[in-house]
Amino acid sequence: MYTKNELLELISFDESLHLEFKESLSRELRKSIKYSICAFANTLGGKILVGVTDSGKVLGVDYNNSILAQVQHFAREINPNLKIHISVCDELHVIIIEVFKSDELHNINGMFFIREGNMTQKLISPDEIRSLFELKNKLSFDDKINTDFDLATDFDNNLFQKFLRRTNLPSNINRKHILKNLSLLTDTIQNNACVLLFSSKISKFFTNAVISCVLYSGTDRAEILDKKEFDADFVSNFNDSVIFVMRNTKTGAIIKGIERIDTPEIQEEALREAIINAMIHRDYFSKGRVQIDIFLNRVEVSNPGNLLFDKNDLGEVSVSRNHILVNCMQRLRYVEKIGSGISRMKSLVPNIKFKISSNWFRVIFPRNCVNAGVNAGVNAGVKLSKLQQNILEKIIENKLITAEIMTDFFQKDIRTIERNLSKLQKNKLIKRIGSAKYGHWTIID
Repeated sequence: MYTKNELLELISFDESLHLEFKESLSRELRKSIKYSICAFANTLGGKILVGVTDSGKVLGVDYNNSILAQVQHFAREINPNLKIHISVCDELHVIIIEVFKSDELHNINGMFFIREGNMTQKLISPDEIRSLFELKNKLSFDDKINTDFDLATDFDNNLFQKFLRRTNLPSNINRKHILKNLSLLTDTIQNNACVLLFSSKISKFFTNAVISCVLYSGTDRAEILDKKEFDADFVSNFNDSVIFVMRNTKTGAIIKGIERIDTPEIQEEALREAIINAMIHRDYFSKGRVQIDIFLNRVEVSNPGNLLFDKNDLGEVSVSRNHILVNCMQRLRYVEKIGSGISRMKSLVPNIKFKISSNWFRVIFPRNCVNAGVNAGVNAGVKLSKLQQNILEKIIENKLITAEIMTDFFQKDIRTIERNLSKLQKNKLIKRIGSAKYGHWTIID
């Protein structure tokens, strides 16, 4: 039995991974309630409050023993049958349906449901259902108890207060109650998701949760210009990684009317989507890290962990590996509609590429470095010939290319090639590193 204050406290957390509101027991909503019961059992468990609107307004419902028995019967229409606990708050006339996480996989007339963020999602493709079977047989990382983390000494309360402010959650509620309602406690003990979010130095507990960012001079990994490893809390590591990429890629400009508007080389919204997806969907049981590599011609965001569905369904379906992390990032508004990230990135960056292997997922943002170099020359008052633009392109493709090779490729004599290389150097668009015989070219930003 819930008291009025206990229930209002629960409602203040809004709908989430483990909480859903239903306005009434109408015929339409009864079917929806069954689906949600099935979804909660297949995910991490949760509660359904009947008599509360989607916005959290308490309307209340009429109930008696017969109606409560009908609600109890919903669980028997799910295969295999499961047990639910039903209680009421007489002061607010709200029915509370508590669903427990199940070790079995449940369906309704062959239809499978899971909880993704604050939504109940029906699994459609065979690969989604197969992945759910596989996940059921695996230990989940983010809800695994972590006894190495001490809530008294390792928990960063400043990070916690920032989280409450960002998510508009009440700060006058007992901390353990908040953590429990966010599924950051498993059996009353902090879990790995809690550690990721509220440890100020994540490598103390998970060395693989550090984010590695590297800037290279060319199109390969031969020469490193800058390297950072972000080793704070989950949110800080995310923000610092975005800043690293934006700082180390170019800003162009477009002329609109008489106004010059700066435009980033990489769409920040798409970049943020790629990095947060890598962090929340990665396999944390893998020793690999989220890796962000900035090359001269591309930016790669890579994370350990295979897709949980067929690669042909990428952007069409969504099955989360770390439900609690996804839920918390959705509350922080770093994740919008569940499963929409790939489509959003494609719409923002039409030439974006995705590389999928058995153990890694990689997002590749192409960089238009030739045009960037040309624009730099134009902005400096330099007009580049077609040959000079082509030379820049070849240097970007192969920094070891020689003037002799260019003569064959462009069908020009050596003096013409050397003269144009000299002009590009004089205008500070390219630079020779090392000797003529053993050195290489580099593009100057």
